[in-house]
Amino acid sequence: MKRLTAEVCALVLAGVVFLVPFAFILLTAGKNQVEATALDFAWPTEWRIVENVVEVVEARDYVLLRAYVNSTILTVASVAGIVVFAAMAGFVLQRRTGKVGNVANFLVLSGLIIPPAIVPTIWLLQALGLFKTMPGLILVEVAFGVPYAVLLYRAFVAAIPRELDEAAMIDGCTGFTLFFKVIFPLLRPVTITVVLTASVAVFNDFVNPLYFLPGDDNATVQVTLYSFQSQYSTQWNLLFMDIVLITIPPLLAFVFFNRKIVAGMTAGAIKG
Repeated sequence: MKRLTAEVCALVLAGVVFLVPFAFILLTAGKNQVEATALDFAWPTEWRIVENVVEVVEARDYVLLRAYVNSTILTVASVAGIVVFAAMAGFVLQRRTGKVGNVANFLVLSGLIIPPAIVPTIWLLQALGLFKTMPGLILVEVAFGVPYAVLLYRAFVAAIPRELDEAAMIDGCTGFTLFFKVIFPLLRPVTITVVLTASVAVFNDFVNPLYFLPGDDNATVQVTLYSFQSQYSTQWNLLFMDIVLITIPPLLAFVFFNRKIVAGMTAGAIKG
């Protein structure tokens, strides 16, 4: 009985924390500019959902559409890099122990603990000629996303017996052939988890595109929130409608793939 009561309280608390703000966003997104300035839960006198959507899409020469294209390119390329590099690193770190492996593990954990340094990263990108470019931002996203993915892959690889590696090597597999044809297909559950979590993280990233890829032509969906803010007046109805539009893809991904995300993380934890 106590457990049931605790679960009900947890569900109610989660509903208050997540559903109430989302309801406030939807209400404000459907109002006109005057009513939206009140920032309250009052019902709009006239729903302006279609009008607000059109105005948001057409704002600043369709910057939101360009931002969706940029965010899609950024997300796909970054997630591909994270999956490939993290899977290979997790396999090597789990299979080869020793001083070098301990140092590599320390560096991976450091990537999770130490906060990113913006200014040195900008200096490095400038030295490489990649500042304010999409490839430069992709490298940044990959660097920030790899440590967490490595931990997931390493825990999952631990469940794969070493005898499988030895049998493949006896059959003539080289290192890369062994990994991509034998090991990597077995990592499908955790790969799905990494792809979904990394996609949501990169798509929703606001800080990195703001610092490393400024400009309207290079804007991502999160950066478009600035389009409806100014020093003197903020178009709250359009701002919240923009939030609704850019929230739809991650929300759909979570709804349809929630079980796969949990299954992949649980399998990796149990097998680790």
